[in-house]
Formats: sequence, C-alpha cells, structure tokens
Amino acid sequence: MPLVGFGTWQLRGKEAYQGVRTALDCGYRHIDTATMYRNEEETGRAIRDSGLDRSDIFLTTKLPGGNAGRERATLAASLAALGMDHVDLWLVHWPPGDTASPEVWRQLLACRDEGLARAVGVSNYSVSQIDELTEATGEAPAVNQIPWSPPEHDPKLLAAMRERDVVVEGYSPLKGTDLSSPILAEIAAGHGVTPAQVVLRWHVEHEITVIPKSAKPDRIAANIDLFGFSLKPAEVARIDAMAGR
Repeated sequence: MPLVGFGTWQLRGKEAYQGVRTALDCGYRHIDTATMYRNEEETGRAIRDSGLDRSDIFLTTKLPGGNAGRERATLAASLAALGMDHVDLWLVHWPPGDTASPEVWRQLLACRDEGLARAVGVSNYSVSQIDELTEATGEAPAVNQIPWSPPEHDPKLLAAMRERDVVVEGYSPLKGTDLSSPILAEIAAGHGVTPAQVVLRWHVEHEITVIPKSAKPDRIAANIDLFGFSLKPAEVARIDAMAGR
C-alpha cells in the first residue's frame, strides 16, 4: 500500500471523476473510496480512463457499519459500480453498532479468501475491538484507518497497532491541524514547502499511510510532492509535541 493516497470523501459526480484523474496524473497510485461516499462509479471510470494498468493502482473501498449482514451484497455492488473484479483493500468503515462484530469480520475474511479483496481491515476501531476480532478468528485486520494529525498523535496507540501488525492509515490529516501554527510555519520555511506538506511528510516519516483529499488540482499535486525533502528528527519531535494542543 503506497504511503500517500488520494482520499475522495465528499467528492461527487464530475468533481470526483476529475479529482481521481488529476490525482493519477500527478502520480498517486493509491485511491481511497467507500460505499457511503457514493462516488465509486466515478472513481472506477477515472481509473479506467487514466490508461494505467489496474495492477499499478491500490484501490480501497469500505463497508458501511450499518450494512452488517449484507457484506457480500455490498461488496458486489461496490465492484459493479467500480467496474472491477476485486479491490486491493476492503474495510469495515466503522464498528457496527459500536461493537467489534466478529461475524462481520468473518465475512470480510471469506470474501478476501475468494479473491474479491486482496486484503481486509477496519476503520475507526479501538485496540480492544481489534483484539476481539483477532481472538475470534485468529486474524488481525491488515489496516486500521483512523483520524491522524499532529494534534492527534498518539505514540502508545501507534505502538499498540504495530505490536499487532496492523498498519495505521490516517485520514483527515490537515482538517485536524492548525496550519497557521508557528512551528509548522518555521519548519516549512526551512524546507521551502508549505505547512500542509510538512504535516503530510511528518506522516511519511512515521510510516503512517496518509490519504489527503482535495478537489483543487494545485493542492492535489502539492499533497504528493513530499519526496524532495525530509524532516530532521528534531523537527519530527517538535511536531510530535503538538499532540493534544
């Protein structure tokens, strides 16, 4: 799974199609959608129209927690909308009824084993809920997609996920961050980049997958332009210290 992906939440219709096309043109190879985003059709069409090989793109979609009991039908509808025979990652979007729901997890594992998804995981799950799934089935989720940004940085949670071999994928990395922070401004100036790029690069430094979303072509391009600079350990530590602010 590429460390930097393109999020499509709130993008609909033509805006979703053009956003994904722009992202792919800018070099993204990881696209994140979901049943509840109602843009799977546009996402799939944009991928096909890009001319890229399907095997070069990592595609995620998600099962709404409210669709517990309709897992197979939901994934079949997603694949039909996307125009594909599999996704690379299928997530439970949130815990159904605020519970871990091992039976839902068993259905995801079964669909994975049938080749409908290359990997399966969860989103917005706690450590204890992940442990419940693992204890019930013997398999931990490959990924837990959760909110992550400098103010939400939680080293203990990150360590707990890694102890369980669960990849942390962060969403809303910029929404949850004060991009006018003097700390971010100073670090950004030192590298000739924007505070937003510093935040996204900070995720990369921590090896946390990040999926920024934008409909603006210039921001889509800037959000993946993260590999021409790196943060010094002291800079990473300063950003880590923003947690809880």
